Amino acid sequence: MITGNFAAVRPLRIVIPGGSGQVGQVLARHFQRRGDHVTVLTRGPHTAEWETVHWDAQTPGIWTQYLEGADVCINLTGRSVNCRYTPDNRVEIYNSRIVSTRLLGDVIGSLNNPPRVWLNASTATIYRHALDRSMDERTGALGGGERGAPETWDFSIRVARDWETALFKADTPRTRKVAMRSAITFSPVAGNAFAVLSNLVRVGLGGKQGNGRQWVSWIHEDDFARAVEFLILREDLDGAVNIASPYPEQNREFMAQLRDAWDMPNGIPAPAPLLELAAFLMRTETELVLKSRRVIPTRLLDAGFKFQIPHWAHASEDLVERWRRSRQ
Repeated sequence: MITGNFAAVRPLRIVIPGGSGQVGQVLARHFQRRGDHVTVLTRGPHTAEWETVHWDAQTPGIWTQYLEGADVCINLTGRSVNCRYTPDNRVEIYNSRIVSTRLLGDVIGSLNNPPRVWLNASTATIYRHALDRSMDERTGALGGGERGAPETWDFSIRVARDWETALFKADTPRTRKVAMRSAITFSPVAGNAFAVLSNLVRVGLGGKQGNGRQWVSWIHEDDFARAVEFLILREDLDGAVNIASPYPEQNREFMAQLRDAWDMPNGIPAPAPLLELAAFLMRTETELVLKSRRVIPTRLLDAGFKFQIPHWAHASEDLVERWRRSRQ
């Protein structure tokens, strides 16, 4: 059941800082089609079917007037983590998230008519490497300092923890706040996780990665957008919320089902040492495929959210079909 005064009474004014990336475009398109007015705050030149406004994510500017009287702020700002975690890149990854979130807190707290809800990006990687059990918002163990875990994993967890701290410490008493602990959002577009894994599958390299026992938490782009809409309209939900399919898959099954969707019967496995070498050559990190994320969206399920594409077999078939249609 939808609660509160938001519920489909009128179009919403939605501001999306950092909304020019893959996930931002998924949300902007979803809400624009719903009839809402979308404004994306972006640091670079960006043209789209929705309104775009420049900001530097570091200082107040003319962009603040777009938050005055807005209904919703969805902050997705953050430098891509698809890189090597060099000292310079770590500074950019950390500051782009924490500085921008603190800035938004200061601005929203100072407005006469602030957004009623502020959804801030977070990540499912905040939980520890989990092979033994699932992780939800109530019983999940946050990561950091696990024996044998790469130092780069500890860095990602520190970023996630400080990101959420910046959100919840912001003095915004008239604005409800939600930290979106999102799993990997899969979309049929070039350059994202789905494209990378699909490319491996189509050239015969889509076998299990590492030992294949690690869990993959994921969400289809349609369910991600619907979950965000649900969180906006449900005024009784705040705090940390997992946004992920309720059915994570172990890597070996995840890759097998993706091969089935692409009609590729076989795939060469990639042991961990080979993945580390490939990541080094590609200037990225192996955390995406080797860390086990077994995340369950308990709060969404308890609130009555219904996933339309909860199983990876169906989701991968749908994504492959959309990919093929878009390229015909």
